Amino acid sequence: MGVGLYDFQLEAVSKMHNGCILCGGVGTGKSRTALGYYYKENGGDLTSDTYIPMNDPPQDLYIITTARKRDTHEWLGDMTPYLLSTDEKVNLYSNKVIVDSWNNIEKYKDIAKSFFIFDEQRVVGYGKWSKTFIHIAKHNNWILLSATPGDQWSDYIPVFIANGFYRNKSEFINEHVIYSRFTKYPKIDKYMGIYKLNKLRNQLLVDISVKRHTEPHHIYVRHSYDIKQYRNALKNRWDPYKSEPVSNPSSMCYILRKIVNSDESKQVALLEIMEKTPRAIIFYNFNYELEILKNLDYGEDYVIAEWNGRVHQEIPDGDRWVYLVQYTAGCEGWNCIKTNTIIFFSPNYSYKVMTQASGRIDRLNTLYHDLFYYHLQSSSSIDLAIRRALDTKKEFNKRKFTNW
Repeated sequence: MGVGLYDFQLEAVSKMHNGCILCGGVGTGKSRTALGYYYKENGGDLTSDTYIPMNDPPQDLYIITTARKRDTHEWLGDMTPYLLSTDEKVNLYSNKVIVDSWNNIEKYKDIAKSFFIFDEQRVVGYGKWSKTFIHIAKHNNWILLSATPGDQWSDYIPVFIANGFYRNKSEFINEHVIYSRFTKYPKIDKYMGIYKLNKLRNQLLVDISVKRHTEPHHIYVRHSYDIKQYRNALKNRWDPYKSEPVSNPSSMCYILRKIVNSDESKQVALLEIMEKTPRAIIFYNFNYELEILKNLDYGEDYVIAEWNGRVHQEIPDGDRWVYLVQYTAGCEGWNCIKTNTIIFFSPNYSYKVMTQASGRIDRLNTLYHDLFYYHLQSSSSIDLAIRRALDTKKEFNKRKFTNW
């Protein structure tokens, strides 16, 4: 038996090359496909019905991923068909295989002549991670994996430099960027040379094209909120929970969202959804939401489990459960085929985060055809503004919303 890639994954491998960005929606098997490319590049045969060993030793393999994927050993399962392992006793080959998080990328800046898989793209901007990534790329073979490629050209600067298209950030800016003359801080007004930028990007992007057997259904469930308290807080920039003025736009948005999210009608709407489904994943943003969700009466025999910055419980077994997941801690790096329902108790500000969260149940191996995504939403101005931002694949701008 071979390594078991699908035809669409094999097609993607045939298009991949050093320095490319493998793009695929959540659940398309980017990890298995990336390992397939590594396997092929080191002497393996993806077309064979039996496993053909790589040249021994193949290149040392370094996988830089999220802390959660490292801690849950998700990559180890994807390595199994290739007979690779981070455990020297299990690994078929005499090469080194390491899986670590982006937080530790600097530990590997002096590695050379190896193969790097950079998972869940974190090299936007031009900070410490990006500079270390560029240094590593100069001395190793590498590929990037991304479910949501860059939204603007500046997101591609590190990857363009790593591929040798530009010497440094300054060269890119001098050739392509025009800054606004009417802002106190550097703000990009427009880009020049778009034809060249599109050509360079198209050289790097390799899509995993898959026709999914699942059908998503996004259902928006309205609930009410305390309009008087909301308007008073927004108009007077006043915190009703601390009885003091609000000092910044982030705090203002937090307070407005707390007024909306704490309303009892939202809890009633959630419980009505739970009457229709025995198992559901519930995503939330804030700690006060977690306390609300933990204290709801879901009914008899319901098991409640959590994944957040403090508690790391696994998805429950059984027929009736709720899995409470905080976006920042758990929007990526795991999957679930035990349910077809996700409830967004409140939306995240980021389109990318919402996309990652939605993908937890949209997997190639799920037995469900219909997937249900419930969005609890009020008619408040902040809820509507967040939804508009997400619908246009942008992040919500707190300062603009509050006119701060």
